[in-house]
Amino acid sequence: MLFHLLAPLADQFTPLNLFRYITFRSGGAFLTALVVSFLVGGRLIEWLRSKQGRGQPIRDDGPESHLLTKKGTPTMGGFLILIALVAGTLLWADLSNAYVWIVLLLTLGFGGIGFIDDYLKVTRRNSRGLPGRLKLLVAVIFSLIAAAFVADSSPAALRFQLAVPFLKSVLVPLGVIGFLVFAAFVMVGASNAVNLTDGLDGLAIGPVIIATGVFGAISYIVGHAGLTTYLQIHAVPGAGELSILCAALIGAGLGFLWFNAPPAMVFMGDTGSLAMGGALGAIAVVIKHEIVLAIVGGLFVLETVSVVVQVLSFRLTGRRVFRMAPLHHHFEKKGWAEPTIVIRFWIIAIVLAICGLATLKLR
Repeated sequence: MLFHLLAPLADQFTPLNLFRYITFRSGGAFLTALVVSFLVGGRLIEWLRSKQGRGQPIRDDGPESHLLTKKGTPTMGGFLILIALVAGTLLWADLSNAYVWIVLLLTLGFGGIGFIDDYLKVTRRNSRGLPGRLKLLVAVIFSLIAAAFVADSSPAALRFQLAVPFLKSVLVPLGVIGFLVFAAFVMVGASNAVNLTDGLDGLAIGPVIIATGVFGAISYIVGHAGLTTYLQIHAVPGAGELSILCAALIGAGLGFLWFNAPPAMVFMGDTGSLAMGGALGAIAVVIKHEIVLAIVGGLFVLETVSVVVQVLSFRLTGRRVFRMAPLHHHFEKKGWAEPTIVIRFWIIAIVLAICGLATLKLR
């Protein structure tokens, strides 16, 4: 909004030229989202607590300690993230940019799925929520629609193509159907992976912030003609505006972490985890770094794989590989303290983020 109001006036008042710079507007989006989080957070948590009474129902198949330590904590804290994200993005981004709207609307769509799921959990007083197949179906539909708009907005040379990291000019043609299916898989997969990781105070939001920082940087690079030429990566004109959305998401995430740090005052719930995972997936599809997302978000991949391995092993052999899945619960069962697990997982996320950034140069 500010870009459209103030940037055109730069010729009359030179300091307003700052609003033409993505870096400046990214900083503004970050600070806006962070301040909104601080201003809204406390009141929103109190409102959620008043509406939810005993808070989020705790899964009876999870660690026994959660029944005591997390009981009564309100959920749907993802609302705080979405409010701050929308405020920061709409205020500072170029609203004529199609990529901004595609990612933002998909994020809100996934957040809506999560909200309905959280609402049913709270009102029915059980931890099941929406049927899994229905959640998956709606998420796939949203993702296919978003993928179609991404393809329509992408450069012709990159449309329906898969870029391969470490290789300068390799593009794998997927075809129309192949691209739509693959893109939907990335978005839905990222969404559910973040959702599985959200099991301890601060565990999911930290790696999300780290991954968002990496993809904010990559978005800026792929939208910058000079940098793409220097690094010999595929350019996506207009994708640089997504770095503003990423900055807003980082600010919103840090604001949420203020209230979600152990012991958490609020849980993000599916409202937040599905939305943030979907946002990362959509950004990766737009900037043609889907495979890099699997590296940068490797922690989310590990959590997801641990669940898959656990289920397959139990069904095929009757034995469990882990004491409990997802992976963070396995370490809880081994006696690790919750903050220890969270901080060590953050360290892993940082290392993986650096590895993901390295793919830009190792070509």
